[in-house]
Amino acid sequence: MSLVAKKINALIVADYLIDKANKESRPITNKKLQKLLYYVQAWSIAIRNKKIFDDKIEAWIHGPAIREVYLEFKEFGASPISKKVSTKIVSGIDQDIKTFIDKVWNVYSKYDAPYLEHLTHTESPWQDARKGLEADISSNNEISFESMRSFYKTKLVTKTN
Repeated sequence: MSLVAKKINALIVADYLIDKANKESRPITNKKLQKLLYYVQAWSIAIRNKKIFDDKIEAWIHGPAIREVYLEFKEFGASPISKKVSTKIVSGIDQDIKTFIDKVWNVYSKYDAPYLEHLTHTESPWQDARKGLEADISSNNEISFESMRSFYKTKLVTKTN
């Protein structure tokens, strides 16, 4: 058994989330997938103090987004992603990471994409990354590790008090 953790990227986590959605008969759109990936990353940074994946999360008009994931599933538009996920790819995710992702899924998957978009728009990591931009202006500004860590850590403190 290797002491070096397997490297996973956002597309692999996306496949895992799509597979969960398919198994639970809960359709998932590209927009919803983007928000779920964001929350997986944000909560991992706050709770575990480390990223699940290294992909850059950008502050787009409709909320946090990972360009590579968006482009991969762009063809589906606002429709549910209909992709058969390779179990070999998903099985490459360590069980502790899957368990963590499942916890985030259990909290956020019940919400639709517009609600998740609204939620991210009320939170400072997205707002800070878009500071000075009009609502309808495109941006590739990165939502920083530090902004996610500090914002979601305060949510943890609030919940435990």
